[in-house]
Amino acid sequence: MRGPSSLSLRLSLLFALVTLVLLGGLGAYLYHALGEQIAWRDDQMLQGRLERMEALLDDGESIAALRRRPLLYANMLGNRESLLWILDAQGTPLIEVNPPGLPVPELPSAPEGRLGEHPAVEATRLAWRSLDHDGRRLTLVAGKTLDERERMLAAYRLRLWLAMGVGAVLACVLGWAVARRGLRPVRRLADRARMIDVAHLHQRLEASDETTELRELSRALNQMLARLEEGFAQLSRFSEDLAHEMRTPLGNLLGATQQALQRERASEEYRQLLGSHVEEYERLSRMIETMLFLARTEQPSQTLPREVLDLGTLVDQLCDYFEGMAEDDGRSLVNRTQGRVTANLDLLRRALANLIDNALRHGGSGTEIRLVSRPEAGRLRLGVISHGAPIHDAERERLFERFYRGDPARSRPAGTGGLGLAIVRSVAQLHGGEAWCESDAAATVFWLSLPADGGGRD
Repeated sequence: MRGPSSLSLRLSLLFALVTLVLLGGLGAYLYHALGEQIAWRDDQMLQGRLERMEALLDDGESIAALRRRPLLYANMLGNRESLLWILDAQGTPLIEVNPPGLPVPELPSAPEGRLGEHPAVEATRLAWRSLDHDGRRLTLVAGKTLDERERMLAAYRLRLWLAMGVGAVLACVLGWAVARRGLRPVRRLADRARMIDVAHLHQRLEASDETTELRELSRALNQMLARLEEGFAQLSRFSEDLAHEMRTPLGNLLGATQQALQRERASEEYRQLLGSHVEEYERLSRMIETMLFLARTEQPSQTLPREVLDLGTLVDQLCDYFEGMAEDDGRSLVNRTQGRVTANLDLLRRALANLIDNALRHGGSGTEIRLVSRPEAGRLRLGVISHGAPIHDAERERLFERFYRGDPARSRPAGTGGLGLAIVRSVAQLHGGEAWCESDAAATVFWLSLPADGGGRD
């Protein structure tokens, strides 16, 4: 069963519940304390009556003389709830004051005086004591019915229930008012958040005038807005870059086709035109395949088969593959990697191939490209080190974005179309790792962090 949808109402009901529990506990304690106090008072009164009766007997009064003075007992007892018996050794009443007409109690002897309930009537309290008087064994019994006590406690219970009910209602009303006032900053925060839409993602929630808890919430919401703003900006740039990358080959295809249709041409010219078209189609095909690859790798529910891979062996294979390209530019590939990683073979091979290809394209001619590995806390960092012009901080922040190129030309047909480093980042994130770049005047390093196998060592 669902609770109240209003937080103010929920808090007010909780206030009422807490108040009811507190008042109920306090009332139960006071009720119990009052009952014990009344019972103690009655017991003391009964013991006092026994002592007074014993004092009368000790003064030398005989039973016969005492029986001739009935007003003495009436004045001593004072109400219809009080009882008094003087019993002989056989339990026969010699003196009896018994307005309710209760049966004569059969009690054991008690020289020091005892207290207990009437064996025949539950709502009666008795005190008795045995003594010797004029050579006779007597038992003095003083009692009191509990009707008065029960009436008093019943009235007290009624007042307690009324107090608890009124207290719960007042707590609910006051709690609702306090909750409404206390949640006013939340409503102000909601009003400000409601004003932020796609066109105003640059706006932030002011938290300077809020409570500590709402300041934390405002900071978290502002961080979320910053991520959303960055995501929308990246999506906008991606759309622009994708349109640019698609426009170039499509423009080439359209222009060449329109020019060819202006007049009749020889079959050889048409064959050359179709050949150039095939190159543009291949470029578009590579771009589409890369985008589909990125889409598949970035699915959160993607199940990734992994295996333990020997890093040195895998890098050796890639170095052999790129050796020809490196020698054409007077460069060399040096493998300094060791250890094992837990990763998907195809994805890791593609990510490392993109890093090596990036180093070959943007590094200085005649320099060395080194591939290194470093273990760190259950992970293994793979680095591709090249030498060339340093990459500025502002540019490094965008290197792993889709279609971003540091080269202003942006139109070279070869390569991955500005998606190579984006693939590296996606592969790293899919393995629970990360990819980043470090660059200075000495060298540029692209790092890839992956889970290491337990037996891997540097």
